[in-house]
Amino acid sequence: MSQSYDLIVIGAGMAGVAAANKCAAQGWSVAIVDSLPYGGTCALRGCDPKKILRRSAEIIESARLMRGKGIDDAHLSINWPDLMKHKHGFTDPVPRGVEDGLTGNGVTTLHGQARFTGPRQIEIDGTPYDADRFLVATGARPRPLDFPGHEHLIDSTDFLDLDALPSRILFVGGGFISFEFAHIAARAGSTAVIVDRGERPLKNFDPDLVELLVDRGREVGIDLRRTTTIVAVQPSDGGYQVTLEHAGTRETIETDLVVHGAGRVAELADLGLDAGGVEWGEHGIKVADYLQSTTNPALWAAGDSADTEGMPLTPVAVSEAKVAASNMIKGTTTAPDYAGIPTAVFTIPELARVGMLESEARAAGIDLAVRYSDTSGWYSNYRIGETTAAAKVLIDQSSDQIVGAHLLGPEYGELINTLGLAIKLGLTTRQLKSATAAYPTVGSDLGSML
Repeated sequence: MSQSYDLIVIGAGMAGVAAANKCAAQGWSVAIVDSLPYGGTCALRGCDPKKILRRSAEIIESARLMRGKGIDDAHLSINWPDLMKHKHGFTDPVPRGVEDGLTGNGVTTLHGQARFTGPRQIEIDGTPYDADRFLVATGARPRPLDFPGHEHLIDSTDFLDLDALPSRILFVGGGFISFEFAHIAARAGSTAVIVDRGERPLKNFDPDLVELLVDRGREVGIDLRRTTTIVAVQPSDGGYQVTLEHAGTRETIETDLVVHGAGRVAELADLGLDAGGVEWGEHGIKVADYLQSTTNPALWAAGDSADTEGMPLTPVAVSEAKVAASNMIKGTTTAPDYAGIPTAVFTIPELARVGMLESEARAAGIDLAVRYSDTSGWYSNYRIGETTAAAKVLIDQSSDQIVGAHLLGPEYGELINTLGLAIKLGLTTRQLKSATAAYPTVGSDLGSML
């Protein structure tokens, strides 16, 4: 006999957990299921462990920048096994902690692969369940690749579990994953190559600042190959032979490891959504603005599982899940608010963005003022020896409001949050400049950027 619930959440990452807890707090009978350990990509296989590894690279680079300025970094190095042990100290307790939190809130926790057998029915490893409502928040997986030898690549999950870091690493794709891991690997003493089939990497970020970041990466040995495709990957005695093609010319290079950083697609293929009457694609489930499936009214989706305008970020997924849960509880059709949500590439230094790109603002016909500052010589960067930093703030002159901000520099991943808040609340630059910041801090640079 099938077990019944008011809500079954599929996917026990941060978004799914947030929705499950919110609905359980209303007295609903709620179950959550995942075929992987509870906690999701961000906590276990993405944002959080990656940032732990980055800390070691930050220290190495900070010491290098202060060479000849009072710091002798001659014998400083990263002990990769110790670093991985530190990472596991954070990630290992997460699944149990998340599951205990859910059960403590009255949520039934299930494990296994969920598959729809009807609009309101699923099976989990052969056991039937039904529910009045479903929320799908299963995240994303690496995009399938089709060149010969693609099966030899490791993905970001594997990279974050490496027992040792090889001396030569090739990253496929010019996005977040490749750039962030390459900046870590380079500071750990590895040779890093990024192969990007396009002309411009990190396409969702300001192109002027991206070029500064590329130059900065070159200084530490990161080799970016633009407009280059992977022809084949073959095992060799020393690792792998990777055949590349650029402008009609082929080249074969040797590397110890090839890492998939060429984008991700919604992790939906194994859910049997067709049997549930759910329209979906690689960008997620087709949903209305308020996150309900357009073809199955019993189902909602959030994060990478939903085809929305929201960026593929954990905070966005959590926000969408909370909105979806609220809509289920109240019977409303509220849409998520995506205004002022920042994003960052945690390279060294970090690259951050909120709001429009300059090209988007001009295409929209905005009366635009572009405030560009080379901040490399400003006190906050001189103090730590950083030689590459810049800010580009886009202002609608008719309203004096910020429509976009783009920052490259140390601690700018924090500073972008203030600019995101300004966009969300509609603050003017005059209002921002009227605030007095603690000095000397990176935050105190904001007024000069405006």
